[in-house]
Amino acid sequence: MPKALKAAAAEEAGRILAYFQSKGAERIEIDVLQPAAQLLDLYGEDIRSRAFVTRDAAHNEMMLRPDFTVPVASHHMVNGQGPTRYAYCGPVFRKQEPGSDKASEYLQAGFEYFGEEDPALADAEVFMIFRELLASCDADVATGDLGILLAAVKGLSISNRRQAALLRHIWRPDRFRELITIFSSTPGFSANKQSLMMQSEGDTDLHELVAGAGPEIGARTTDEVIARIRELNVDSKEEPLDVGIVEGFRELLNLSGTMPSIPGQLRRLSDRLRGLDAAAEKMESRIDALNDRGCDPAGLRFEASYGRTTLEYYDGFVFGWLSSKGKEPLASGGRFDLINEVLGSGRKCRAIGGVVRPAALIAARRKSI
Repeated sequence: MPKALKAAAAEEAGRILAYFQSKGAERIEIDVLQPAAQLLDLYGEDIRSRAFVTRDAAHNEMMLRPDFTVPVASHHMVNGQGPTRYAYCGPVFRKQEPGSDKASEYLQAGFEYFGEEDPALADAEVFMIFRELLASCDADVATGDLGILLAAVKGLSISNRRQAALLRHIWRPDRFRELITIFSSTPGFSANKQSLMMQSEGDTDLHELVAGAGPEIGARTTDEVIARIRELNVDSKEEPLDVGIVEGFRELLNLSGTMPSIPGQLRRLSDRLRGLDAAAEKMESRIDALNDRGCDPAGLRFEASYGRTTLEYYDGFVFGWLSSKGKEPLASGGRFDLINEVLGSGRKCRAIGGVVRPAALIAARRKSI
């Protein structure tokens, strides 16, 4: 980044921080190096390919912070008391593909609100804080709600194992669709595998049978192979997903329109995907809260799948701004209740927030002049 732009970004970040503090946020400092184990637990191994990994003096694996939200959430779940707002700023680090023109280090400023009592009111308030901040930018706004897809999966009458697999891959669209396809068909197995599965029922010891199938190839141990055989046997006896449910998910994943048009569409799908009625009610409460704050939801574009590939830890209402010309992300945010429960060892805490890229904000303003 050119020296002049770097200085301008730092100045812009200071302005953003002051703005967030004017909204009741407490300034917080977050260490650049973060424990890798915590991030891997929350994100999965996928984050490793996109983060810079090193070790500290005690040889513990550490990461240059890929974002602020998780460390801030960890801080609050350990130290926070009652409703609290935080503001922060600093560089974040992301590996980029070879030849990419995207920066591997850039400034990020953010605002997080923990412990609010009414999620609809908090969703509207935080959205409006960012809307006011970006009012001078030529930008397109997008909204979504990852809680809708979570509700649809939790409403399925399927095994806990299948449900857990779908929930784990909410943020991996290709794998999620693949699982829906797999769970909607009757599995086919070779005669040898079918024999092993049949013998896996009850307390049968499969070690001798697996050993007789041939030499071990790959990283899986015999115990892991046996556990997988038992899982496949249980899976083979589960009823495939109804074609109506599969079609319902296809429609849900492609659902889009103005925000007020969505609750009706969700109710139309609720005869196939249970749980969507409650999701529609939550959305209507958020629409009312936005209206009360002077924002016309009819002017907000909504996409049910928005945020599934870039906003990995969000699990409810999500939003973002893209520059109208370059389509560069300027800001993004959303609700992240579930990671707080993990970080708090089961203790629940509602939260919503977002981040801004100061350098991108400056560029968007220049392009709009």
